[in-house]
Amino acid sequence: MTSGEEPLRLPGEASLPVRYDSADGVAVVTLNRPERGNAWTGRMEAEYRRALTRAETDPDVAVVIITGAGRHFCVGADTRALDRISGTGVYDDGVRAPLAQPAPHPDPDLGGRHSFLWAMSKPVIAAVNGAAAGIGFVIACYADLRFAAEGAKFTTATARLGLPVEFGLSWLLPRLVGIGRAAELTFGSPVISAEEAERMGLVNLVIPGESLLPETLDYARRMARECAPSSLRAAKAQLYTDLRGTLAASEADYFRRLDEMTGGPDFAEGVAALVGRRAPNFRAIDPARPT
Repeated sequence: MTSGEEPLRLPGEASLPVRYDSADGVAVVTLNRPERGNAWTGRMEAEYRRALTRAETDPDVAVVIITGAGRHFCVGADTRALDRISGTGVYDDGVRAPLAQPAPHPDPDLGGRHSFLWAMSKPVIAAVNGAAAGIGFVIACYADLRFAAEGAKFTTATARLGLPVEFGLSWLLPRLVGIGRAAELTFGSPVISAEEAERMGLVNLVIPGESLLPETLDYARRMARECAPSSLRAAKAQLYTDLRGTLAASEADYFRRLDEMTGGPDFAEGVAALVGRRAPNFRAIDPARPT
């Protein structure tokens, strides 16, 4: 992933295209071009990666939320940039910012433009507050959990633009919703509601719009407060490794991790809390350690 340095405001920028906030163990990464429906640009991608790197390296952050400012999550590529690419072959939002690339990863499946979310050690929740189209749909799919506002809309969009299925979704969608539903979502790029997405298993939970972020924050804060950082880290690594592996390898990895983790401080604190009939306080073990 890219470095965690602070973003620089470019001349003429009224606000940064991605906003970063953190408190109570939770980082909120907000796509912040509401006047353009949070449409994706090279500049936004650079700041998005920077914000997620900051969350990953911050020892006070245990859970990450990605959401959008205003009425939409992300409506996809900026139409002005799409117009340029059809004529020049280069996606250019008019702002020359370095396009952040993921650092080399020992597992090539976790070093992609969006699969790098799976390489993060912390759970990532997409709080989809409105339209998630094209690249917005991709971002939501690569999050670990997806909560959506009532009436939010989802679409792959590519079939209506003469483009191929994006960023590995042809591999990912069948694993999320099954091959038939994946074909439905990609062949015709239909616009589906949050409620439909929940029925097909694409969305974990649908929440009234005004309650989406507060309820997602409450969920994330409970996770940060009640769950052992080592267990969150292990569970995420196990899920995305085992998704592409065998049952035998999964079980062998479990026993390796079991031996390691039963000798660790999180297990000791969890057992002490259980025996003492109290809530665990994993942060008290070493507040400065990475989570």
